[in-house]
This record gives sequence, structure tokens and C-alpha cells, in this order.
Amino acid sequence: MYVKFFKRFFDVVLSLCALIVLSPVLVILTIVGVFAMHGNPFFVQERPGKNEKIFKMIKFRTMSNLKDENGELLTDELRLNKYGIWLRKTSCDELLELVNIVKGDMSIVGPRPLLVRYLPRYNERQHRRHEVRPGLTGYAQAHGRNAVSWEEKFEMDVWYVENVSFKTDVKIIFDTVKVVLKHEGVSSDTAATMEEFMGTAEEANTYL
Repeated sequence: MYVKFFKRFFDVVLSLCALIVLSPVLVILTIVGVFAMHGNPFFVQERPGKNEKIFKMIKFRTMSNLKDENGELLTDELRLNKYGIWLRKTSCDELLELVNIVKGDMSIVGPRPLLVRYLPRYNERQHRRHEVRPGLTGYAQAHGRNAVSWEEKFEMDVWYVENVSFKTDVKIIFDTVKVVLKHEGVSSDTAATMEEFMGTAEEANTYL
């Protein structure tokens, strides 16, 4: 009942209210981003949504487009400047996704939309994360963010799909606020952002 009739209603109402209230912040972040990123402050990328339908997600850019002498982008560590690090720690880079929520591409709570190239790398169970709209935040973001493994993250995504409810969504939102305020799990243990997901080895395919 909640997923079919009320979740989308709450998404639209809350997102529109947030966009209105946060509009001064969005304007400031846009202006600062122009200077901090030496150009376009926005990052638009195709991501898979519900039922793996591709949509264009918009965020504030956290990494510059600096390239080496061969024209290749530098590593994430070199392109992630202090402003970008701050955006990620505070999750302010995600605020523009409120537009995607209003459009119907995303939900306030759901599995995070990842890269399109990951689609063929998921196993059968991991594909289930696309049975609902992707979220601005999700169960995995409230319980480790980038500090947990891909397998743990995907298992939490599937848990959410199987247990989605109004109570669950409210708890995830409050837990997310706590995590963001503590700046927990912004990076993995071995990278400035998160290592690329290359697939799950069959022997490692165990569930929580």
C-alpha cells in the first residue's frame, strides 16, 4: 500500500519543499562551484533506475576535469579538491538529485543509482536492487556508506527492497542525517572515493 500509493506522493511533496527551502544554498553552491571546478559546476551522468531504465542523474561536481599530457583524466585522488571533499563529506553534492526525484527518476529513499557499466556485473540477487526507484539515500548509505564492501552494500540494498515501508524510510532518513553529521564512511579504506565494482566471485557470494 505504501509503495504503490503513498511513497511517490511523499517523494514529490518533500522534494519540492526541500528545493524551495534550499534554493539559496543551491544558488551559492552553483556560484562557488564555477570557481572551484574552473567551469561547469554540474555533473550529469546516465544511471540505471527502476527496472534498470536509464536516466540522467544530476549532481554538483566534486572532481575537476584535469588531464595528463596524453589527454587522459587524472586519478580520482588528484581531481578531488578540497571543495569536492567538503561536498562529499556533507553530501551537498547530492542535493540536485531532488530534481530527479520530482521528475520521477528517483526516490528520497532507495538503493543508490550506480554506474550503467555495472549492470552486466551483478549476479541475479544483486539485480533485485533495481526493483524499486533508486534513492537520494538508502539503507547502505545509513550503515557504512563507502566504508563497506560492494557485496555488503548490495545485500543491504536487497534487504531494503524486501522490507520497504514508511517506518523503514523514516528511520533511514534519520540514520542518514546522523552519518552525514559525523562524516562517516565518505571513502573506502583503500581509495579516495570507492573502488570500481568488477563483479562478485561465486565463492564470495554469501548473504548477511
